[in-house]
Amino acid sequence: MSSYQGYQEDLYGAIYRKEQEMIQLKKQHQGTSDPLQIAMGYIEESEPKLRLAKALRRVHEQSEDEEEQEGDDEDGGNTLKMRRGCFVADIKRKSLSAPGEKFANFADSGMVAEAMIDMGCDCVFINVDYNAYGGDVSELRSAVRAVRKKSKTAAVVMKDIIVDEIQIALAKDAGADAVLLMASVLGPALPNFLDLCTVIGIEALVEVHTKNEIEAALETVAQNLLVTNYDRVSGQYFDDQAERLAGMFPGSGPIVALACGGIESPDQVRKLLCDGYDGVVVGRAIMGNAKAPEFIKAVRDRALLPAEFAGWGLDDVDVDMDGTFTTKDGKRRKITDPAEDGDDDDDWGAFE
Repeated sequence: MSSYQGYQEDLYGAIYRKEQEMIQLKKQHQGTSDPLQIAMGYIEESEPKLRLAKALRRVHEQSEDEEEQEGDDEDGGNTLKMRRGCFVADIKRKSLSAPGEKFANFADSGMVAEAMIDMGCDCVFINVDYNAYGGDVSELRSAVRAVRKKSKTAAVVMKDIIVDEIQIALAKDAGADAVLLMASVLGPALPNFLDLCTVIGIEALVEVHTKNEIEAALETVAQNLLVTNYDRVSGQYFDDQAERLAGMFPGSGPIVALACGGIESPDQVRKLLCDGYDGVVVGRAIMGNAKAPEFIKAVRDRALLPAEFAGWGLDDVDVDMDGTFTTKDGKRRKITDPAEDGDDDDDWGAFE
């Protein structure tokens, strides 16, 4: 655990500043024909695209023909899906957690987003708060255009210190797929913001740090969670917080869970993915880092056991995407293979 010294703006200061900014912004967008007012009043009636959720849960990559063939297997389709971790780039020039420090110097987030997608990122965060992160909404529009040209599946998330519903309208109007909602900022107002996201047709990713925040988010039926090691309230960093909270949400099903905060190496990522997380959000470690492509590739290329095996102590198991692993006696077996001794249960002690 460590604390950042010399805070120039703490969470409460940032919230107050943002509230004042939104008061002024709403004065500029009061007309009924204003795009932001239209965005907030629009009810999405079509089926949600869920572009964010699909980008973050990389369970398997196979064609429809392969899926159909898999469903016709004689064993009744009791196949556990292998996973690949997803990688999210947090594009920012600076951060509230490191006052006075500049991570990178770039002219436009759109160009960086394009580069990150080229490197293999599944999603990008575009920071639009100038004081905290050095970005603005115009860069969000640029990033959306750049990502759409590069990928049919990658998602764009607007990251801001959201305190007012008009900010969700800003994201919708700019074409973002989702917004980041901070539980530490919104508190009991979180359900109202999630409801608005559902109504107007934009996904939400809820950032949580504590057990209580996770429970509150799950009670509101939040489907996308971001567990952070960084405590925004105290300004402290707990390097094992995400790891300790990994067991609070199901490893499969509708909940998509990411981890973030001080992640600087593929080894850290591998541990979090083995704990059951679907992916990670990394900012500082890849911004302006020549080794960013190697970092991203190491995360996305590694095959992972199904999330059901999280916490089994199998972090070092060498497994292929088809579920084949090496037993202690040197044999190659598949997770779904029936036990050779005729028992119904596989001998998981055979993992090497």
